[in-house]
Amino acid sequence: MKTPQKQIYFHVGTAKTGSTFLQNRVFPKLQKIHYIPTNRFKNVFSILAKTSFDKYLISREFDRQMAYEVKKFAAQEPNTQPIIVFRQQHTYAASQYRRVVKNGFQGDFKTFFDLEGNSGFFKRKDFDYCKIVKLLEDSFSQKPLVFLYEDLRANPKAFVQKLAELIHAEINLDAINFNPKHTSYNDQQLKAIYWLAQRINIRKRRVFKSEILHLFWRFFMSSIRYPTLFIAKYLPKSWFSKKDLIPKRELERIKEYYAEDWEACKRLAVKI
Repeated sequence: MKTPQKQIYFHVGTAKTGSTFLQNRVFPKLQKIHYIPTNRFKNVFSILAKTSFDKYLISREFDRQMAYEVKKFAAQEPNTQPIIVFRQQHTYAASQYRRVVKNGFQGDFKTFFDLEGNSGFFKRKDFDYCKIVKLLEDSFSQKPLVFLYEDLRANPKAFVQKLAELIHAEINLDAINFNPKHTSYNDQQLKAIYWLAQRINIRKRRVFKSEILHLFWRFFMSSIRYPTLFIAKYLPKSWFSKKDLIPKRELERIKEYYAEDWEACKRLAVKI
């Protein structure tokens, strides 16, 4: 059911760009807009059809499935204004790799993102931000709001205030917890979990159809991953390989390859 009379904002968040902070600490605090959180996204069209708020904010993280999910949503609600946050490509690639290693990914960095051969888990197109913006422009009738993760890190209060203004909502900044949730895992911890992943399959995956069994399975996997990360922090550095988890040269090559795209993205971004 189409709802052209409603103003819909769709945050098509990507991982490691502040999405969790926005979804958990900011969006629920916004006033004069109805927030549909990520855990209700599967029922989003039903919610839009059965409710009658003037403005809606929807949030969901997309990475490699961005194009499919955007087109699927736009087919139902083309008059939506999308919101996206980008992070400079080389730091985005590094952060994404650290995330998947923490979750049991067994491949090296080039297996994750192979800039030269384009055969990795992520492809070159997944880091081509101008093409992603073009996808949003072609899919929706309203111009996307483009933000930069670097602005969020540098001045989170100004970032949140500007976002609220642009979606015509209100926010009490004093009600938001701006403290970091946790510090990132260091290379020593990630090397430990990577070493373990070569010997035991600890990656996040669904093994059981039953929700109860799946819950127990997740708990079991977490009982392996997180103690390993914790203990590794206090082990002697001499126990670990001196080889970089992420080759610095690879990150420099990614930065150089996408330099023009990143500059174009900065020109498109909302000024904070």
